[in-house]
Amino acid sequence: MRRLVLLLAVLVLVSGCARTTVGGTPVAQTPLDVTSPFDKDSSTDPSASQDLDVPTAPIDGEVHGVCAKLKWTDLPYPGAKAETPPTQINYDSTFDQSCRWTTKIDNLEVGVSLRFREGRQITIERTTGDWDVKGHKVTYLDRSGEQDVEPSCVLVVPYNGGGLGIIIIDSSGKFGTVCDQGRKVAEVLIDRENS
Repeated sequence: MRRLVLLLAVLVLVSGCARTTVGGTPVAQTPLDVTSPFDKDSSTDPSASQDLDVPTAPIDGEVHGVCAKLKWTDLPYPGAKAETPPTQINYDSTFDQSCRWTTKIDNLEVGVSLRFREGRQITIERTTGDWDVKGHKVTYLDRSGEQDVEPSCVLVVPYNGGGLGIIIIDSSGKFGTVCDQGRKVAEVLIDRENS
C-alpha cells in the first residue's frame, strides 16, 4: 500500500510539473470483474465456480511475464503513460499471473484484466463465438447485454504453452464495443507472445 501511495504521489508531481491535462486516472478500487467467469484450476469443489475475487488493495510485486507485455498505451483509454504500471498485479492466486488496468472515464469505471495459467488452457462455461486471430483461436463471451453485470467481454486464448483470460469492462460506450476492445488486446498480446 505504501508503494501505491508513493507511486501516486510521484505521478501527481510529474503530471503537475509537465502541466498537462490528464483525461483519465488509473485507480485502485474494488475489482471490476466481480465474478470471475474462468474455470478454477482443476478443482472439483462445487464452490469453485463461485467468485474468488474479493475487494482488495493493490498487491505489490514486479510486473513480469504476460502482464509486462501490455502497456497503458495499448489500451483505448486516455491519460496514462506507457511506463505507468498496471493498477493491480498478482491479485488472483488461482492463476500464475494476474493484472488489471482500471481507470475512470466520466465517473465510470473501465478497464482490462488479464489472467494467465502456465501449462493449461483457460475455459469459460458458455461462449458467444470465436475468432481466428493471427493463428490463435480466441473464444469470447459478450456480456454487454446482461442486466446483472457491467457491460463486459470475456476472452480466452491458448497462449505461450498455457492459457490467457482477458476481461474488458466498459460502461462508457466511448471506445467501441467491449468485445472489439478485447480482440485488440488479444492481437497485441499475440504479437508479443514470444518477445
